[in-house]
Amino acid sequence: MGALLKLDHQTTIDVDQQLIELDREDCKDLVNFIKLAWPIIEPGGEGYVHGWHIDYIAEHLMALSEGVEFEDGSLYNRLMIAVPPGSMKSLMVNVFLPAYEWGPMNKPHLRYICVSHSQELAIRDGLKMRRLVESDWFRERWPHVVLQKDQNQKQKFENTAMGFRQCCAINSITGARADRIICDDLLSVSDAASQQIRDTTNQQFFEAIPTRLVNPKKSSIIVIQQRLAEDDIIGSIISRQLPYDYLMLPMRYSPSRAEPSMLGLEDPRTEEGELLFPARFPPEVVERDEEIMGKWAVAAQFQQSPEPRGGGIIQRDFWQEWKRPNFPPFDYIIASLDTAYTTKTENDPSAMTVWGVWSGGDQTAQVTRSYSADGTMAQMERTYTQEHPKCMLMAAWSERLELHELVERVRETMLDYGVDKLLVENKASGYSVAQELRRVYGYDDFGVQLVDPKGQDKLARLYSIQHLFSEGLIYAPNRSFADLVINQAAQFPKGKHDDLVDTTSMALRHLRDIGLLVRGSEWTAELDQSRVHHGAPPPPLYPV
Repeated sequence: MGALLKLDHQTTIDVDQQLIELDREDCKDLVNFIKLAWPIIEPGGEGYVHGWHIDYIAEHLMALSEGVEFEDGSLYNRLMIAVPPGSMKSLMVNVFLPAYEWGPMNKPHLRYICVSHSQELAIRDGLKMRRLVESDWFRERWPHVVLQKDQNQKQKFENTAMGFRQCCAINSITGARADRIICDDLLSVSDAASQQIRDTTNQQFFEAIPTRLVNPKKSSIIVIQQRLAEDDIIGSIISRQLPYDYLMLPMRYSPSRAEPSMLGLEDPRTEEGELLFPARFPPEVVERDEEIMGKWAVAAQFQQSPEPRGGGIIQRDFWQEWKRPNFPPFDYIIASLDTAYTTKTENDPSAMTVWGVWSGGDQTAQVTRSYSADGTMAQMERTYTQEHPKCMLMAAWSERLELHELVERVRETMLDYGVDKLLVENKASGYSVAQELRRVYGYDDFGVQLVDPKGQDKLARLYSIQHLFSEGLIYAPNRSFADLVINQAAQFPKGKHDDLVDTTSMALRHLRDIGLLVRGSEWTAELDQSRVHHGAPPPPLYPV
């Protein structure tokens, strides 16, 4: 019997029982349940460390548990969560969520199939959940959860209400059906490098998982992982435009990629590069790990922005880093605008990049010219330097704006960077923006030119300027706006957005067409041509 407290000669309360009742009430909130159950799961380890992302993910898990219904009658029962390693994703979804629904939510009948790339990983979290529901702390508060003695194994355990948890690898999900199918890291880091394994895993997910649901309309599928390839499970779900809610939380905040969830909740961070979980991953730890992991692994596992190693058409290493504090003196500055003037989140944002061209190479030409002794020709050497022109990314932004806001944002950028010419793709929205800029700000010292891609698709346009990058002619400063462009270009054509890529190909193609950017071989040919003497040879100095 617990401790008794006598309030008066007639009233006595059981203090321990009252505390248990308070726990039961508090634990109707998933985060409170996690906090109180933590010592059972992690005894003797470091104490529970909270981060805002735990509240954020928990809100969506509770909505799934409660069966939130949308206006069209559909249920909130498809969820994808992509977060960096060590963010508690597996514990929250694989361990605490099933125990929470069996206990505090009083749904012991629910059945779970928990799938991973290996059975050992699925069993690991299954053992933790079983340890939790069999603990004295849990049984005192939710005594209705009792495990069956004849079905209490590592791979599968049942309770007396016929609910169960089954652990299996993705390649062996057959037989039972479940109310919740939880897919946790269906690809390992090494598996993600194999196209064959990715294709097989995708096939198993799309063909086998849907057939394992108790109720195809009401039952839930939850996918949790770190992004390892553009065509991993989450990437494939996105490309098929399936109605999953996608919670994407990168280690460093990227405002251009932030999207509200189906529940209308948003990443609360506001500053570019702001860390996800500084209480556990402070700046010095993140920087240390980024240095060790390398750009590709950081982009995929930390930033949830997977791409081919090194990048795709425009590889990361193609960009030359400008390490000086100030820009060089530019000979010509051009801006490129991709228009989508709408604030609807399902559309691409409008995007703008600014580029400067300068003579910034290291190629020189030495020319020897002879002039005669009577004044029209003299023997002399004249050396001059001609440097190979280079191009610098000066600025970039990507925002969802209405027409009037877009026009103002564009003009502000043009004036800030002293742009000589603005390129706008000749499409319906682009024509309107160009027309409005000319009408309202025609007196400003910059030109506006509509560009017709002449039937070339986005891929062909980017390939047409790939050589400028591969030959080291394109520079970018070490600034956050440059990362936005570099990341999007590296992911193209499989990334979610391509607005900044479009502005890049349009600007550099134009500079190429008007002769301000030339290939190394073309530049060398021009230098050689300058050495060729045209016309009749000079007369000899002495009779021959």
